[in-house]
Amino acid sequence: MTSILIIEDEKVASDTLALLLLKIDRNLQIKAQIDSVEDAVAWLKSDSADLIFVDIHLADGLGFQIFEQVKVQAPLVFTTAYNQYAIRAFKLNSIDYLLKPIDEQELRNALDKFKKLQSSNAPIDYQNLLKLIQNPAETYQKRFMVTAGEKVKSIAVEEVAYFYAEGRYIFLTTHDNRKYIIDYTLDNLAEVMNPEHFFRINRQMMVSFKSIKEMFSYPKGRVKIVLQPHYAEEVIVSLSKAVEFKQWLNR
Repeated sequence: MTSILIIEDEKVASDTLALLLLKIDRNLQIKAQIDSVEDAVAWLKSDSADLIFVDIHLADGLGFQIFEQVKVQAPLVFTTAYNQYAIRAFKLNSIDYLLKPIDEQELRNALDKFKKLQSSNAPIDYQNLLKLIQNPAETYQKRFMVTAGEKVKSIAVEEVAYFYAEGRYIFLTTHDNRKYIIDYTLDNLAEVMNPEHFFRINRQMMVSFKSIKEMFSYPKGRVKIVLQPHYAEEVIVSLSKAVEFKQWLNR
């Protein structure tokens, strides 16, 4: 029986993947479902699985950071909302990369690839894999196509102050305080925005370095931010992002 580890911070996505896997092959065993980098590292230090599905963006960091902290022999299948260039990189390394929402046929193909890897005993070059995904220079977004009334216009990334979620929508706010709805999720944006200039501070917001006007210490080691242009609600860097945020500021 093939054992499966799922590393995914969205419970619905994790449960859906588990159900799809069992639908495709009843001989699979879902050994564990883990929702963070920290817990995944702890689990993998004392246990193992034959195949690992891991989301790129977890609540406390990026999925591939797990494999910088613990040595893993099992093949990996990464999942994410968007990143066409990384898909090519992973496929070159015989590692699959599935776009969300995960398509059943794509999942079947990933399992078929895993079975071929098992039979060939082909080595997986994880170091090269990490280099490829950690240096996705050509994936960074350069502009956004938006609508304003009946007009369609292009907003350069340099004009963007921050992004925020409100209900079902994601808004782009420019440095001169213009707001537009964009057809992205914050997970999408975390994939395509240059991390030198943009940081996702919590589940609702991603900010540019230039938009940060002031910062204040906040309970439990968190950080309170004052943005420019002004954002109507209190802006707090989440506890899970606080350490990484401070490191980002100190680059």
